[in-house]
Amino acid sequence: MKPLLITIDGPAGAGKTTVSRALADRLGYRYIDTGALYRAVGLHALEAGIASDDDTGLTALCARLELRFERLPDGVHLLANGKDISGQIRTPEVTMKASAVSARPVIRQFLLKVQKDLGREKSAVFEGRDMGTVVFPDADVKFFLDASTETRAQRRFAELPADAGQSLDDVTRDMRKRDQDDSSRELAPLKPAPDAVRIDSTRLSIEAVLETMLAEIEAVG
Repeated sequence: MKPLLITIDGPAGAGKTTVSRALADRLGYRYIDTGALYRAVGLHALEAGIASDDDTGLTALCARLELRFERLPDGVHLLANGKDISGQIRTPEVTMKASAVSARPVIRQFLLKVQKDLGREKSAVFEGRDMGTVVFPDADVKFFLDASTETRAQRRFAELPADAGQSLDDVTRDMRKRDQDDSSRELAPLKPAPDAVRIDSTRLSIEAVLETMLAEIEAVG
């Protein structure tokens, strides 16, 4: 099979991360979590006290931020300026900040180059929200993974540590707000690419989703 560039887009809690990792492992491809890149910017903006609409401050932040993925024995980690931040970018505060800064053109322009550089060699699975529509419109295979809001909220709630201080209702409310923000923004709104294969994972196991994807990939390759 020729090297392929595969994109998996969809809202939070649809199962993108689990499926993308598993698909990359099955194919022997690199797994690229592009949402983690936005979380990295969100984390550093929070730490620096930069407002989400402060384009001057965000531009300066990006100029001094180097992001890269590194495969370690326990999986792929994200490093920012050489520091592993993988354990710091999954808090509710970082999640909401990442969603806010992701709407800023200066951030999308900065990360667009980072992502395109990562995709040059293909043989990669890119997970995100606008991979198949904006970043890689010519990707070899595109998927849009979705699930009901209730199912996605339950999945995300189950992933939170016991001391996260959020109830299921809190998670559901935050998810609805993020869905609204992501789908209604002017720049790169969350939506399926016209040629994406759409999969509803509400009642599907991870293996069932994988088999559906592998069949589509086999047809292309």
